[in-house]
Amino acid sequence: MSIPILEACKKRKRRPKLFGFHTFADPGCPINPTSHFSDNIRVLLRECAEVEDYNVHGMPIWCTLLVNENRGFVVPVYTVEESVKDSAKPFCDQCRCTGWSNHFVSKRIYHFIIPIDEEWNKPLGDGVFEDQTHLLHGMIHCNGFGHLICLNGIEGGSRYLCGREIMDLWDRICTLLRTRRITVEDSSRKRCMDLRLLHGVAYGHPWFGRWGYKFCLGSFGVKETNYKRAIEILGSLELDQIIHDFGCTDKCTEIRLIFQYYRDLSETQLITLKDILRIMLTLKSRAPAPKVLNTVSDLPASSSSSSSWLKPSSRRSLQSRPSLKDKATKVRKFSSLIANMDSRWPARRLEYAAEVIVNALKEKRETECTHDGMTRQEVRDAARMHIGDTGLLDYVLKSMNNVIVGNHVVRRSVNPTTRVLEYTLRELGKLGKGTPVSDMELEIIPKLSIVPGSDVYSDVVYLYRNVLLNYPDSELVELATRAVLDSKHLVKEWPFSDEDDQLLRFVCHVMPSLSERENFTREFPPGEFIVVPPYATVGELKETVERTLRDTYCIMEQMIVTEIEGMEGMADEEVLFGMIESGSEIWMRGTGMCMENEFKYEGGAENWKVNCECGAVDDDGERMVACDICEVWQHTACSGIDDSETVPPLFVCPKCCAMLVPARLESSDCGGGMELAPVYQVGMELY
Repeated sequence: MSIPILEACKKRKRRPKLFGFHTFADPGCPINPTSHFSDNIRVLLRECAEVEDYNVHGMPIWCTLLVNENRGFVVPVYTVEESVKDSAKPFCDQCRCTGWSNHFVSKRIYHFIIPIDEEWNKPLGDGVFEDQTHLLHGMIHCNGFGHLICLNGIEGGSRYLCGREIMDLWDRICTLLRTRRITVEDSSRKRCMDLRLLHGVAYGHPWFGRWGYKFCLGSFGVKETNYKRAIEILGSLELDQIIHDFGCTDKCTEIRLIFQYYRDLSETQLITLKDILRIMLTLKSRAPAPKVLNTVSDLPASSSSSSSWLKPSSRRSLQSRPSLKDKATKVRKFSSLIANMDSRWPARRLEYAAEVIVNALKEKRETECTHDGMTRQEVRDAARMHIGDTGLLDYVLKSMNNVIVGNHVVRRSVNPTTRVLEYTLRELGKLGKGTPVSDMELEIIPKLSIVPGSDVYSDVVYLYRNVLLNYPDSELVELATRAVLDSKHLVKEWPFSDEDDQLLRFVCHVMPSLSERENFTREFPPGEFIVVPPYATVGELKETVERTLRDTYCIMEQMIVTEIEGMEGMADEEVLFGMIESGSEIWMRGTGMCMENEFKYEGGAENWKVNCECGAVDDDGERMVACDICEVWQHTACSGIDDSETVPPLFVCPKCCAMLVPARLESSDCGGGMELAPVYQVGMELY
């Protein structure tokens, strides 16, 4: 197999270093850093990467080449060092939306990027940080706190790497570099299903949970206790009770047949919804993967121990049964597709973007008189002439496969000659030359009766849509489902621990002087990880803390440590060993924090306040509006403003409205702020 990325490597002055993709960043491979993240990333770039001969907006770029040991292709992993002081966006939106607004602004951000396959041999562009087509984009502040921005596997456009492989690599890199916490906004979907809901019910944790990611922050006031209780409620729904509750609906027969089919397959008794979803996902991971209509990330397989649930004869019969999708090509209207999509863009914006994409494909066909397709990048570049929101374009492009837009069918397939993913356009009346539409199975909304086992994935989708999203006359199930879907922000923490070596490690908390303390308006951020030699002195510990803080934070460039709590009487020449135990937390007091520095908090300089009737007291990433009187922010959804509506020019919150309007008029509309709170704040509590 050819290794295309090596063609670009031939231009390098010396032979590039190659590392194994599946072993890179394993413990001790290729380095074994022992310090904190800021030092460890420098070691990694020095030993395992080469500086590129170009930059992005003045930011240096390193490249690490990883070769797949089994298939022979080479994957470039780019590291871009962003200087916050020179950045167009010095404050971190991800920190603000995950409860880290009180963190001090770090001087540098390191971006880890694996571009989409077709761009492996191309230089990174100016819009590299906004591009959502990357196979991997993770960013880590130099204090060790970071965020996973995007992850795209096979279904996201890659021909070589699946989402699990990329996630394994990212997790190993974070562990090797001793990061502290990494967050991710879990928006992964498969066949219009949110994986955080599907896998939360089946396994008790989202897809990212297999790597240790847990609940971080819920939207609309959802707390971790609400989330855990919601998972418990949904997973413990009994199958027999579900059949009973659906007894008066037209879905009862299909649901009963699905339950019976998988109960017959299982060697263990299936009692709850969690039980049956687990075995269905196990079967899906073993069956040949059918083509799907709308995917973002790979549906992960469950643990290998689940194979004991399947009878041997059942496995053979399932593998020999043809899939329903092999019998006909199904297309569906784009307007129907987006109706089931959880998008931050309104439907009209999605439809407009789809029309722009179709017009770009039509223009190519008319100008070049050819039916050849356009690559993803070509379509994207053409559409950007009319739409500047690249995130919107990427979102729509991922959904454009076998969909009807106007009088045309848009398809996505791999060109057999170039092996590049291309988009093609066909008139609705003809799928191919002389092929009438009546020969095609047109699927706007699935109407066919379910044949359990013919397509395991279709069975999963059926239960997801009907049981989880449309459970009849059950406020509790609706409440629990919404709580899980509103729990998108996840976090993984690498806790501080003292290791079995000769180095001394401490968590150092620096407190400002009494004169500076009054200038701090937010909670103090976590302490810093400090590593010193075994026989370091008190003075050397102070110097190490000063050097680390000056190198890490913008407001601490002149930081001077004046005293250490509990060591006030010790001279700087005294040795630490024997005086303080390694792994301890220590508190230091210092001076020199520049409180006038514009780069103070990651949440920005404004002291905004959130107090929504749903219970939210911090920015959770959802759309908000500020009261024009008290200037307190609240969710637009909680204030009766639909996501598709623009925010009114004048908005008054319910509290201010109550003070301004006489008592007899309190129930009248006042700037759109008199809407009831979300369902999980009314009537029932998830405790």
